[in-house]
Amino acid sequence: MTRVGGSIAIRGRLLWFDADPAEEGEGAAVRYIADGLVVVDKGIIRQVGEAATLLPRLRPETPVADHRPHLLMPGFIDPHLHMPQTQVIASYGTELMEWLAKYTFPEESRYGDPAVAAEGARFLLNELLASGTTTAGVYCTTHPESVDAFFTEAARLNLRMVAGKVMMDRGAPPALLDTAESGYQQSKALIRKWHGKGRLDYAITPRFAPTSSAAQLEACEALAVEHPDLHIQTHLSENAAEIAFVREAFPWSKDYTEVYERFGLVRPRALFGHCIHLSQREREALAKKGATAVFCPTSNLFLGSGLFDLAAARAAGIKVGLATDIGGGTSYSMLRTAAEAYKVLALQGQKLPAFDAFHMLTAGNAAAMGLDNRIGRIAPGLEADLVVLDTCATSAMRRRMARVETLEEELFALMILGDERATVATYAHGHRVYDRGAAASKPLPPRPDHAPVTGPEQAGEAAQ
Repeated sequence: MTRVGGSIAIRGRLLWFDADPAEEGEGAAVRYIADGLVVVDKGIIRQVGEAATLLPRLRPETPVADHRPHLLMPGFIDPHLHMPQTQVIASYGTELMEWLAKYTFPEESRYGDPAVAAEGARFLLNELLASGTTTAGVYCTTHPESVDAFFTEAARLNLRMVAGKVMMDRGAPPALLDTAESGYQQSKALIRKWHGKGRLDYAITPRFAPTSSAAQLEACEALAVEHPDLHIQTHLSENAAEIAFVREAFPWSKDYTEVYERFGLVRPRALFGHCIHLSQREREALAKKGATAVFCPTSNLFLGSGLFDLAAARAAGIKVGLATDIGGGTSYSMLRTAAEAYKVLALQGQKLPAFDAFHMLTAGNAAAMGLDNRIGRIAPGLEADLVVLDTCATSAMRRRMARVETLEEELFALMILGDERATVATYAHGHRVYDRGAAASKPLPPRPDHAPVTGPEQAGEAAQ
């Protein structure tokens, strides 16, 4: 079911970015209205401005959602995550290649079951919306059923989502492998079925070069030629062992990036996850062809993969996105992701100011995904995907905010201390799809049988 909302006006402290503050400066980039109003009709932003000016002009029947004193921003955008990995987050003690074999591939094998895939899609989207994320670049599994499940749920919620069937014909358990031909045919059928339906876009999704033969990459190239408007999503230069494998599997290539170049997969709307260990030649190739490097800090730290060099990427002119990479990544929250990005960059003597970070989470990631003509800012004509954020959501945040003197200080504290608890409400196409108050009233799920409660926590629950 697609939801097409009527008219609504949403009030709060409005914040968005009309340019990149790292390039244009705060004055040209940052837009802030202390008491603002966003007027939405049929899912599209129609007016933005001071509440005192716009409220008298509203039609009497237009409802007003008053979120003062909270911040109202464009919904967060997450350009790289994996739907089937929600139950392998926090799996102990391995690097990338072993992590895939030990934890990820067995879990993904379950997603040929439509019921498993449907439950996984619902869980993922609920978590994203609770974290204020309204758009994501999503890897499903090699099973077409997983794509159907994800897009069905995203369509029901009328979300702007990008996703695709993983193409993988080697290097994984037989239950997860397709072939060059079946991967092509299944992807083509899914493109016909889902691409452009409502707010859904399909992404050609070879997992990464180690799990695709040259024949399969040729099939990906054929899809890319047939559908030049589609996203492409894959992984690039995340881990030293992965890079060594690619060197052996494609001995003709001068580097990892050239493998994708040879098969026509480096282009605008191509999203390359990680991009940690790139040479200068590779950076220049990505920039020249308009591709995007996606920075995944919590995943890179958790798996010990390395540190993303944002300064080098920007110097080369590469578009950069910032993403959770669930489930190598360790949080669904883009706030926590930005906090870890700050630390990754600090280790390299680089900085991530608050305005730069929140630009990346919104307009920056929209541009990185090639969706900035639809989402990422609060402007007339764009889709009304919005998040309401409480910068005093926890006692620690309230105490810190008592000493905050500027908007930038407030945002930085929100970024470092905040998480999904800061999300008051999330709107997709003008419809409220998450409400913190309603979520708080839901009963907690049962505890696993193998994790009994002991001590003071047990006594506290018994008294409730």
